[in-house]
Amino acid sequence: MQKKNYVQEILDIIHSGLPQAELAEKLSDYHENDLADALTALTPEERQKVYTVLGVDTVAEIFSYLDDAEPYLKELDPERAARVISHMDSDDAVDALDDLEEDDKAEIVHQLDKDAADDVKLLLSYHEDEIGSCMTTNYICIRRDMTIRQAMSELVKQAGENDNISTLYVVDENEHFYGAIDLKDLIVARAEERLEKLIARSYPYVTDHEKISDCIDRIVDYAERSLPVLNDSGKLLGIITSADVVDDEMGDDYAKLGGLTSEEDLNEGVFQSVKKRLPWLIALLFLGMLVSSVVGAFESVVAVLPIVICFQSMVLDMAGNVGTQSLAVTIRVLVDENLTTAKKLQLLWKEMRVGLTNGALLAVLALGFLGCYIHFFKAYAWGEAFLLSGCVGVSLVVAMVISSLVGTVIPMLFHKIHIDPAVASGPLITTINDLVAVVVYYGLAAVVLIDMFHLG
Repeated sequence: MQKKNYVQEILDIIHSGLPQAELAEKLSDYHENDLADALTALTPEERQKVYTVLGVDTVAEIFSYLDDAEPYLKELDPERAARVISHMDSDDAVDALDDLEEDDKAEIVHQLDKDAADDVKLLLSYHEDEIGSCMTTNYICIRRDMTIRQAMSELVKQAGENDNISTLYVVDENEHFYGAIDLKDLIVARAEERLEKLIARSYPYVTDHEKISDCIDRIVDYAERSLPVLNDSGKLLGIITSADVVDDEMGDDYAKLGGLTSEEDLNEGVFQSVKKRLPWLIALLFLGMLVSSVVGAFESVVAVLPIVICFQSMVLDMAGNVGTQSLAVTIRVLVDENLTTAKKLQLLWKEMRVGLTNGALLAVLALGFLGCYIHFFKAYAWGEAFLLSGCVGVSLVVAMVISSLVGTVIPMLFHKIHIDPAVASGPLITTINDLVAVVVYYGLAAVVLIDMFHLG
């Protein structure tokens, strides 16, 4: 079945010249994410037409999927932009407003309706790394003293404004969090049953000032679509959806693995970006000089046996790949704060065995294929060819075992001294593994191929 290009279909419909009513009906068949992608391909004049046709509710949904809502919000007058923001989930509204200049943001917030303004101001009051900054007030809330029939009626009433309905959150008479009810349980419940029987009292929650990085593993472990967010006194403030938190944190960790900071974005000035990246690059420059000087120390090996340089990059790349894999596994394991020393040693032993096994298998492949390559294409005798390929194979085994060790120990060490292993480990491990691989490869070539078998 040929995959449909929904964005192109949307653009064709918009450019077809249909009457507004028919255009609105056809566009309503498409997902807001596809409509957002199509919006970026239109001219400002065409977008103005689409805004009018779709209405505020749909435009608000579309804006929630835009990576940068600023240029599109600026196409609307402040009053209309405020209406769009008011119809967005509070967390999406804050994300959209964050893209704006402070003056534009203040003007739109001033024109928001009271409920939307209160929600936005609440989220803006939190630091960006706190759970409260990315919670949403889009949820269903009922009181514990309701009957089944009253709870169903309240669900229907609130569902018109809130679409996170898979879980209903229950509060007591003082607005303190009391528990949660699965929508399915409420639907199948009999009218004469007590609501209390459906409420899960020991339902997991997070608090508004918790760091996102500290509780992301808890959110993932519970595998719930959303969790309630409480303040210090136990009042229900909002909910946090797992998709929002996990996606944001993964984006931060991806940046950290490159030695960047999670705050860096397109709106940041050149000087600020340089200031954040330069310290790491300076450190890696000196480490790179060390690697180069080590390679220079083996000039005599290259002079006697030039062919060894052909396989240097392969040994270095494989060592780097193994180190990165071990790093990724270790960082995932380290999120468990209850990890014991015995388990850390078990992980270290496992990663070394994995490196040894993979290295051995790759060494066998290198021995066979590189031996034939060196014999047929480099005109070496069979014995010399397999000595060379054997040296490469053994170097792979040793380098991969040590790289697995380095990729596991360094993040553990940084974690122990309270340095984020995701920030500090990636570039450092790559450079250290290059150094290890160079020493192992050229050292073996010097000792085994030149000193023992007198090749060259």
